[in-house]
Amino acid sequence: MRTNPMRERWASGEPAVGGWLGIPSAYSAEIVARCDLDYVCVDIQHGLLDYGDAWPMLQAINIGSATPLVRVPWNEPGIIGKSLDAGARGIIIPMVNTRAEAEAAIQACRYAPDGSRSYAGTRVVRQEGSDYFANANADVAVIPMVETVEAVANLDDILSVPGVDAVYVGPSDLSVSLGLNPGNNDGEPSFDAAVAKILHGCARHNVTAGCHTTSELCQRRIEQGFRMITITSDTVALTRALEDELRRARGQEPTVRSASMY
Repeated sequence: MRTNPMRERWASGEPAVGGWLGIPSAYSAEIVARCDLDYVCVDIQHGLLDYGDAWPMLQAINIGSATPLVRVPWNEPGIIGKSLDAGARGIIIPMVNTRAEAEAAIQACRYAPDGSRSYAGTRVVRQEGSDYFANANADVAVIPMVETVEAVANLDDILSVPGVDAVYVGPSDLSVSLGLNPGNNDGEPSFDAAVAKILHGCARHNVTAGCHTTSELCQRRIEQGFRMITITSDTVALTRALEDELRRARGQEPTVRSASMY
């Protein structure tokens, strides 16, 4: 199998820095994938795309060197299996709140005897060669999202499930669950306490801590202990670039960033 930059970063203790795709375009996916990112995630949950858009985007990501991921719409084995067959090497699963839900995610992502993923000679098998099946259970990253008060309360149960490689913090849903406005809420005691609990739990269980954030907050997240950090998306990068170009054209200084993720 090809190298997996995201897993290589995790193994060395270094942070893996990634990008996010919500525009249904293989061309823009290729542009993002050619940047020096460790992973690129196709967002089927909130991106304006579905599986029919996702698989050619995964092909485009494979033109670069980044690890291709998919965030699925829900913890459902059908779309998880199809995303893996199309070439995803990791699955981000939203709203995993209990041990049972984490176990279901593992089952969907792993071949027997570790899970119940169905085998077929689909695109990824032909692309990666005969060694795909032998290595898939160790290569595919299972990444539940911890983004609610319930999930934080059940954190140790989720993190102790064998096969959970990382957990991914969705700061907006976590904030909403805490009664805060969606977004990064650093400085709010309840938000800071939830993030600290997740980081400490990941360290205890030897699970990688991941989060959705911005380039401005990346170094802070690394200092906190996150080792999987999404710094931008196609829509954010496009919006920022257009705003800056317009301001320069008008003889103005580039915008002072708000650190918004959207």
